[in-house]
Amino acid sequence: MTKNRKAVAAAIAGLAILLAGWLTFGAWYGSGPLEKDRTFMVRTGDSLGAVASRMEEEGIISSARAFTLRARVFGGGSPIKAGEFLIPAGASPSRILSIIQSDDVIRRLVTIPEGMPSIMVRDRLMAQPHLTGDIPVPAEGSILPDSYDFERGETREAVLRRMQTAMTATLAEAWAKRGPNIAVKTPQEALVLASIVEKETGKPSERRMVAGLYSNRLKKGMLLQADPTIIYPITQGKPLGRRIRQSEIQAVNGYNTYTMTGLPEGPITNPGKASIEAVLNPATTGALYMVADGSGGHQFSVTLEQHNAAVEKWFAIRRARGEM
Repeated sequence: MTKNRKAVAAAIAGLAILLAGWLTFGAWYGSGPLEKDRTFMVRTGDSLGAVASRMEEEGIISSARAFTLRARVFGGGSPIKAGEFLIPAGASPSRILSIIQSDDVIRRLVTIPEGMPSIMVRDRLMAQPHLTGDIPVPAEGSILPDSYDFERGETREAVLRRMQTAMTATLAEAWAKRGPNIAVKTPQEALVLASIVEKETGKPSERRMVAGLYSNRLKKGMLLQADPTIIYPITQGKPLGRRIRQSEIQAVNGYNTYTMTGLPEGPITNPGKASIEAVLNPATTGALYMVADGSGGHQFSVTLEQHNAAVEKWFAIRRARGEM
């Protein structure tokens, strides 16, 4: 073979090596076929091959076989993670593998605010399109208000169970730290009273004061006279949407604290952690009465005379506003 022929052969061999390298590395690091950003779910227990096959079916990669082979060579050996991931348009196979090996999963949250009754908790869970299955209305007071992560396709029952487990743990922890002279005798009684405190004040700074007032009334055997306990049997905790009627104030049932002494037969909402802690460590106060002060809070009184004067003052304000 002449020198020229050897040079040509060497050049061809070099080009072949470059072409093979380009086909290998270019296919791994070059843009993929995905035209729009989309989410992809890696299920618990999925193998790399199973994930690759689904990604090929969904148009995220061009070849499951090529992806799997190159992932084993260039992927660094890190395992893929379970969860829902965002795959950007045109992502290379290399980037896709890095994404599903990372902890950068999409976080989906359902938030239960403090004081949301169980009938509305069910409504909120049922309205989540990424959850599956049906659930009954959970027991009132069994849900801890908070924000909860969930995965697309997870059952509503599983999410509800986490909410209830959180309430059980929070109540047990608060009960273990309870003050010495509280008015409730059991964790369940604490939950019931906390649900009243939750519904009675919109000011976090007032919770312990409201808890102290109701604790005083319980200890003295007085009627609690909490308006939300009138409403609960009527709406199961949903807003009443009108003023309370005199007939409803006089109704005799297991919840109306205007016609019964002691606590209602059960919680009237799902109280938050702060309201539970307030009941178990209430403010030291002589207050027995309170009236709304127009700011979302209350004016507290020790005697009935003081209370009546505060009520008249508040009524005068409401009349001046044209509310009465």
